Amino acid sequence: MKKFVARQPIFDAEQNVFAYELLFRTGMEDFFNFDDSDQAASSVIVDSFLLFGLETLTGGQKAFINCTREMLVKGYMALLPKEQVVVEILETVEPDEEIIGACLRLKRAGYLLALDDFVYEDKYEPLLELADIIKVDFQATEAAGRKSLVERMAPRGVKLLAEKVESKQEFEQAVEMGYDYFQGYFFSRPQILSGQDVPGYKLNYLRVLQAVNRPEVNLREIENVIKQDVSLTYKLLRYLNSAFFGFRTQIKSIKHALALLGQEEIKKWTSLVAMASMGEDKPPELVINTIIRAVFCEALAPKLRMQGRETDLFFLGMFSLMDAILERSMSSILAEMPIAEDVKVALLGKDNSFRQVLETVVAYEKGDWGKFSRLAGRLKLHEAVVPEIYLKSVEWTKQIFQN
Repeated sequence: MKKFVARQPIFDAEQNVFAYELLFRTGMEDFFNFDDSDQAASSVIVDSFLLFGLETLTGGQKAFINCTREMLVKGYMALLPKEQVVVEILETVEPDEEIIGACLRLKRAGYLLALDDFVYEDKYEPLLELADIIKVDFQATEAAGRKSLVERMAPRGVKLLAEKVESKQEFEQAVEMGYDYFQGYFFSRPQILSGQDVPGYKLNYLRVLQAVNRPEVNLREIENVIKQDVSLTYKLLRYLNSAFFGFRTQIKSIKHALALLGQEEIKKWTSLVAMASMGEDKPPELVINTIIRAVFCEALAPKLRMQGRETDLFFLGMFSLMDAILERSMSSILAEMPIAEDVKVALLGKDNSFRQVLETVVAYEKGDWGKFSRLAGRLKLHEAVVPEIYLKSVEWTKQIFQN
């Protein structure tokens, strides 16, 4: 049985990662499916965590796990470590006596309970007595309803999580209302302010990206640009001297580093360091997700029959979130970047093979399994190979940020 997994970060008010919601699927259906066998259902949970590894997926943070009635009543969540998971009860679960009993047992065992897509009704009172967190869909709930839930629940000690936060304004409203946690694509696509320029210290990073992406790479130009920024020089040498590379001799200069690396590796690694530096004033998860996406796109090349375009796929993933990092429009960023024209076209939203790859990757990241299946089919990408590639991309990025 193949397993699929995606993750979405959950932030606190300071935009630090509090937890991740993990989205699993056991087959082609667009939901977490069980058959009638207790053993099979238990196996799905256990195998998923043994296969993917909670530590890799969450970096030590808690994992929100969506729970069906079946999972609660049959006690499957008790198979997972209480210190690492939050039991997220889906809105489709009716709070009858059997469910309340199952939740009470989990609560007494020390598990945190969250109610998904919560809309208040009297019938939920028994669950609210046990809940630690309630999740409020900001797209489906009017402003008055959002505020009312804070006023009703906060005095009871229940934490509120605003989900599907899609804009800077919604995030700020949620903070002002008193919400504790936040989830949504605002954090990957913040509001772009018209006319905003790139801060001066980020210009060096843009120049580096321009230099490494010219059709004819000039190593002396790259060296000179990097040398103009002490921080950038330090970071690049620190990365290259890490155990991850395993070079036998210490790299002492930019010139030495460029001589050891091939042209494609120079492009990728210099771009990675520059991009991470540009994102220093952003939530760390944004930078991490950008690198995961870049590596994920690159690693899919042979499965997509796009051999020879690995570096272009890498930049497709990396630049797909560059508007969020620089707080500029994508068109203005790409106007300054000499990357492949078909990659630019894709990043600007026009349909081509690279755009199809990007949409497929984004659907996988979101756990939108139905859309992912359709797009993967269009690309003739075998779904079964994707989870392992994604996991390796996460592990690779984790190694980089540990160095």
